[in-house]
Amino acid sequence: MPVARKEGSTFVVAESDLPFEEEILRNPYSVKGWNRLIDHKLHSKSSKAALNMVYERALKELPGSYKLWYNYLKLRRKQVRAKCVTDPVYDEVNDCFERCLVFLNKMPRIWLDYCQFLMDQKRITQTRRTFDRALRALPITQHSRIWPLYLKFIRMHPIPETALRVYRRYIKLMPENMEDYVDFLKEIGRLDEAAKKLAYMVNRENFVSKHGKSNHQLWHELCDLISKNPDSIKGFNVEAIIRGGLKRFTDQLGQLWCALADYFIRSGHFEKARDIYEEAIQTVLTVRDFGQIFDAYAQFEESMISAKMESTAETGPTEEEDIDLELRMTRFEYLMDRRPLLLNSVLLRQNPHNVYEWQKRVELYEGKDKPKEIINTYTEAVQTIDVRIATGKPHTLWIGFAKFYENHDQIAEARVIFEKAVKVPFKVVDDLASVWCEYAEMELRHENFERSLKLMQRATAMPGKKASYFDDTETVQNRVYKSLKVWSMYADLEESLGTFQSTKAVYQRILDLKIATPQLIMNYGVFLEENNYFEDAFKVYERGVSLFRWPHVYDIWNTYLTKFIKRYGGQKLERIRDLFEQCLSNCPPKFAKALYLLYASVEEEHGLARHAMAVYERATKAVLPQEQFEMYNIYIKCASDAFGVVYTRQIYEKAIESLPDDHAIEMCRRFAELERKLGEIDRARALYSYCSQMCDPRTKSSFWDVWHDFEVKHGNEDTFREMLRIKRSVQAQFNTQVNFMSAQMMASGQMASIGGEVGDMVDDTDEMRELERKARQMAQEAEKDQPRMKKDVLFVRGEASTKEMEEAAKEAAYNPEEINIGDDDEDDEGSEEVVKAPVEVELEKKIIPTEVFGGLADEEGKPTMGAKERLSKRK
Repeated sequence: MPVARKEGSTFVVAESDLPFEEEILRNPYSVKGWNRLIDHKLHSKSSKAALNMVYERALKELPGSYKLWYNYLKLRRKQVRAKCVTDPVYDEVNDCFERCLVFLNKMPRIWLDYCQFLMDQKRITQTRRTFDRALRALPITQHSRIWPLYLKFIRMHPIPETALRVYRRYIKLMPENMEDYVDFLKEIGRLDEAAKKLAYMVNRENFVSKHGKSNHQLWHELCDLISKNPDSIKGFNVEAIIRGGLKRFTDQLGQLWCALADYFIRSGHFEKARDIYEEAIQTVLTVRDFGQIFDAYAQFEESMISAKMESTAETGPTEEEDIDLELRMTRFEYLMDRRPLLLNSVLLRQNPHNVYEWQKRVELYEGKDKPKEIINTYTEAVQTIDVRIATGKPHTLWIGFAKFYENHDQIAEARVIFEKAVKVPFKVVDDLASVWCEYAEMELRHENFERSLKLMQRATAMPGKKASYFDDTETVQNRVYKSLKVWSMYADLEESLGTFQSTKAVYQRILDLKIATPQLIMNYGVFLEENNYFEDAFKVYERGVSLFRWPHVYDIWNTYLTKFIKRYGGQKLERIRDLFEQCLSNCPPKFAKALYLLYASVEEEHGLARHAMAVYERATKAVLPQEQFEMYNIYIKCASDAFGVVYTRQIYEKAIESLPDDHAIEMCRRFAELERKLGEIDRARALYSYCSQMCDPRTKSSFWDVWHDFEVKHGNEDTFREMLRIKRSVQAQFNTQVNFMSAQMMASGQMASIGGEVGDMVDDTDEMRELERKARQMAQEAEKDQPRMKKDVLFVRGEASTKEMEEAAKEAAYNPEEINIGDDDEDDEGSEEVVKAPVEVELEKKIIPTEVFGGLADEEGKPTMGAKERLSKRK
């Protein structure tokens, strides 16, 4: 058949369309049949007219099919996409949309496509009317789909009045989007209406911002808007609004005050703006708000000066303009000078009970030399501050107030201030005591001595009702009589101005009240000694040591004992001993050294030497561990001077037993040196042998050198061999400890490696390898330190000269001191010891030192006959 074409009102159908046409003829109301025909036409690439004709035929049969209309309109829009908007085909498409809406006017998708199609054609009026038709046709529940496109359309064109009317309708339906409306009003310059809408949002308590803004932020946005645009906004009382915000939002006072001042500046009311700044500075409570307002105020003054200078520079300054400019400069300088005081006022408003800020305010006025303001500040401070919650010491304000009058030679006014101050119910007693002391010192500075004493008598007078010093329920006026500060000054005044009896009465009163300190006890004792009442002074010391405990009583004991010894010397030795025993009975080790030394010196000078030795022996146990070594040295020196060096043997033995290893080694060396000087070579060798157990040859090589030199001078072959054997034994003992530690380290390393191989969880880290390496190194060093058997022994006896040793070394190719020691089980005959370069043993002979005889020697240092007999018996 020929291709489909129109002949009059008849259509010719192509042969390929027959199956689809037959199906449509059988069921013309089937959407599927029409869709199959349309799909066939699309695949066969039929013409636009043929395709459109099929859609028209289908819609004639099924005019209410949304699917057919949607696809048909989509096809028609696609067909005209590349054409000019003035082409008549656009009108045909518009007609198609209108015909569709006759049947599908409740379908928002059709309305949206139609409106978007009209927007693309730039047909503004028709588009607006179509949007209105859509809103009227659709139910209100579907308006939310139309409004976004409608708002987009009205914002595309500069038609503000139409846009406003549309937005007003939109806000009635969706008031939660009022913020968008406000933004649009700001864009088009309708600020007055924008401010009204913002005010509406602020006043509604249940309004929830779409953009997450709080009511506080909306309020600030309103304030900024009305303050920066005073000419555009006419329907508001801006000052009332902002002042309402000042009462409502107290955390942003600085910003709101600046906004109010900015409103008046932009309105041209500069004096009013200045008044606003002054009011703000005088009312804000935080330093942050003050900083914002002050900076804005200073910038305002600078801008006023700059504007005036620019205006005068153009036309030339007149006399009035010069005066005005000078006035503005003065205002600015005055503002900058007031800044510290203004800041201080802010801090005082923040905490009016801050004593330090009041004092700082006084200092600021003192720097400017304004006595009237200083008096007003002090007066306001003492009237404002509540002493119970004050920060700082409120009594210093009263004292400073009185001293201010005193410095200006107004003593009567200063006394009035002090009289009022002593009646103030301070929080602590010490504050009132300080006021009384300052009051008395002021009278002293003006040589009113009697008045000063009477003031102290008033301060220390017993109240009608006794009260405890720490009883907070009582007023400080009833508790000040127990203040040590007041009594100390009273005692000083009596010492300087009163009599002996009056001063003594004051001190006795202090002791009776049990408020004395160790220093006051010593002052009282010194006062009595200066007046030659020594026994009374000692009684005071006795009372002091009964009042206090260690460590506070140390100074009293030290002073008491020192002065008692100085006073009586050896006349009352038994009393002195009793005092020392009483003092040392509970003495802590920290203070024992000085007291024991003082006790021993008294016994040495006035008592018996054996008593002194007993004191020294007690001291070695009573002092701190770190002081025992020094104490033993003193003990040994004193014992040597008193009884001779032989007496020091038992002291050395006790020291070696009680001291730690480092000090015990030193004592052993000194003890051995003493025995060597006395000719007791065996005893010295035994000491070296005992001490060697504490000396590792690798760390205490100096000890072994000393023992080596000793054996070279005084030993023989056997003793030298024994010394070497002991050295090897000690070294092996210390090496065993090291090897045991290294073995543990290596074992732990091996266990870690085994665990890593078995569990695949532990790796050989660098740290473990380093530990294993150190363990192997320590084991190798320990093997090197082991003594080795040598074949021959070359022994030097006595004090062999260096020349003989060199000759012996030349004769032998090996070390002259080398010893080949066999097994211990072998007989001496079977040993292979060979001694090279033997030297005859010469015992060292020295004169017996005089220290051996102690007090038994005569003036020339020779022993007396009795001493010789005792020495011969001992031998």
